[in-house]
Amino acid sequence: MAASSATVGSRSSRAVVLTVTCLGQFMVLLDNTIVGAALPDMQHRLHTQLTGLQWIVDAYVLLVAMLLLSGGVFADRFGRKRVYLTGATVFTAASLVCSLAPSLGWLVAGRVLQGIGAAALSPASLALLAAAHPVPQERIKAIGLWAGLSGIGLAAGPVAGGVLTQAFGWPAIFLVNVPVGAVLLLVGLRHLGESRNPSAPAIDIAGTVLSVLAVGVLTYGLIEGGARGWTSPVILGSFAAAVVLLGAFVAVEARRAAPILPLRLFGQRLFTVSNAAMVVVGFALMGSSFFFSQFFVYVQGSSLLRAGLQTLPVSLAMVIVSPYAGRLAARYGFRVVVTTGLALAGLGLLALGTVHADTGYGNVWWRLGLIGVGFALAMSPLTGAAIQAVSPRESGLASGISSTTRQIGAVLGVALLGAIVRTRQSSGASFETGLNSAFLAAGAVVLVTALSTGLWLVRSKSAEDGAAPHRCAEPAAVIPLNEESANSR
Repeated sequence: MAASSATVGSRSSRAVVLTVTCLGQFMVLLDNTIVGAALPDMQHRLHTQLTGLQWIVDAYVLLVAMLLLSGGVFADRFGRKRVYLTGATVFTAASLVCSLAPSLGWLVAGRVLQGIGAAALSPASLALLAAAHPVPQERIKAIGLWAGLSGIGLAAGPVAGGVLTQAFGWPAIFLVNVPVGAVLLLVGLRHLGESRNPSAPAIDIAGTVLSVLAVGVLTYGLIEGGARGWTSPVILGSFAAAVVLLGAFVAVEARRAAPILPLRLFGQRLFTVSNAAMVVVGFALMGSSFFFSQFFVYVQGSSLLRAGLQTLPVSLAMVIVSPYAGRLAARYGFRVVVTTGLALAGLGLLALGTVHADTGYGNVWWRLGLIGVGFALAMSPLTGAAIQAVSPRESGLASGISSTTRQIGAVLGVALLGAIVRTRQSSGASFETGLNSAFLAAGAVVLVTALSTGLWLVRSKSAEDGAAPHRCAEPAAVIPLNEESANSR
């Protein structure tokens, strides 16, 4: 692997790399949670319905989910610095487009561009950091700092979103990215060294395009089904197209020598079960958090700022608990920790499904905290289980697939839980009743998954106890990354 002296050189140059990569990941993670606080204001100012809000969130998450693995390969093949700065440029420009968007269509287009930028920026940032720290122990410490410091963006998102939206309106949550992106570009161009991996696999363009189209068409059907009618020819056609595209994706991946998603990995039960559970985690966490601010604003009458603060227990609990999840998994095993975490999250969602307009916050915050603790306990060990199921040389790929499945679950969660709320409303129920139904449905799915992991999430026969503990310690809230770039190949 070629690397310039600026990349692997002095302590001060490594500090610059750490600062730049953390700041970039902080910006992306902040965008994950800051949008939720602004959704009620977007709905009011853009004169859109629930469907429009779903597209604002899913347009971003969909592109991140489907392009993340390709982003890591791009960084390895064409240069980590080049891809990182390109991603930062696209993300910053897209943030400006979002802040100036005069309509829902323009905002969704800006979110698509943000997703493309994030899918390039995130894996490249980790790859740059790994290249700057060739010594394994130093690399582990640097990645821990990167994950922890950038993860603060998750906790800051709800508060920052509430403050900015309350004071300046929703465009401010995107405009704040512009100066941060400008600093990244100026410092990155001057101080980052280039590195690449000449032996990186070829880019699977066909697989990437088919995966984006398949999940995109499925998402369209789920989001628009409530508005157009589930038996509408357009909706039925979208579901049929999704099945055809998914079949084509499987056929293409099965024949490629270096597929973006090696299907043979799913022959390992540990890998399959952990990734299936990760889909449910993304589904329930993102799908339910989509409605948190809306509940506090529309059902309980909170201001935007107060609603942002009221949703804080979820992300705060995740940031605090996540670093300990890997240690617990190394001590007690993946199955115990994951099953316990999913059980706690499921119970928290069921409890949240019983709150009403007159429920005091003192009886709400602990439910949100329970959800955050539960998912924090589950996510990192699930990634660790997926890594343990494969050979060491494929650990980065396994981690990237695990993160991608979580994002796919997030796309489906926003679409499906939104469909539940919309369907309940169309049958004459109130928005509050629709939210309760969505939270209860999410909780039930998570509890069933907890039972499944308790039965089937067993350690691979060939795996060793305590495998990859530092990977399990990755904060669960960190946005998906293709960690293959971080490994020596």
